[in-house]
Amino acid sequence: MTDDTRHDTGHGIRHDTGFLDTTRTFYDAIAEDYADRFRATGAGTPLDRALMGAFAELVGPEGQVADLGCGPGRVTAHLASLGLRVFGLDLSASMVAIARRENPDLRFEQGSMLELDLPDGALAGAVSWYSSIHTPWERLPDLFGELRRVLAPGGHLLLAFQVGDEPHHFDHPFGHPVALDFERRRPEPMAELLEKAGFTVLSRTVRVQEEDTSTKVPQACLIARR
Repeated sequence: MTDDTRHDTGHGIRHDTGFLDTTRTFYDAIAEDYADRFRATGAGTPLDRALMGAFAELVGPEGQVADLGCGPGRVTAHLASLGLRVFGLDLSASMVAIARRENPDLRFEQGSMLELDLPDGALAGAVSWYSSIHTPWERLPDLFGELRRVLAPGGHLLLAFQVGDEPHHFDHPFGHPVALDFERRRPEPMAELLEKAGFTVLSRTVRVQEEDTSTKVPQACLIARR
């Protein structure tokens, strides 16, 4: 039996890709419950939507935008409402099915943002809205390198994630027998990795923790330009 959890990068280096299978299995199991749970939140808080609005203005309506790790498509739909030519991509076939069902006028595909089926410079914008939280730290340079590859010169990236130093373990969500770690990271080292990958970080924002809302930990958002 072959080991299909190792991926050859083409440079003699093999990386563990088992986390992709774990993530896919997790979201396939909880997709319908997840979509129901977060349907009322739409595209997030007013501050979230403001950042998306700024990103949309930077990108403009002409170029193609990819919402990578789109889940049930709520952020994809909001970006489309802002005038962007956007499509969604997700590892989970179940999430893609929900996104297509709830947003029939938009395009959704299944795939990994670590290996995008796009030519170099194909995108004017890319969004990773809490989807990099499942990528191990040592694979983030690969992820950011792939995002840089598919962005045209001057293209923009919107990257959101939870702030912290330790992962959060989510076990048996909605009663399903699956578990997954969600990585929490600091904006400064994330910005440094983006710079090393060839991006210029234009904006760093942190939404503070609010115990009486759904924001239980600080939330970071970076906007960067290739």
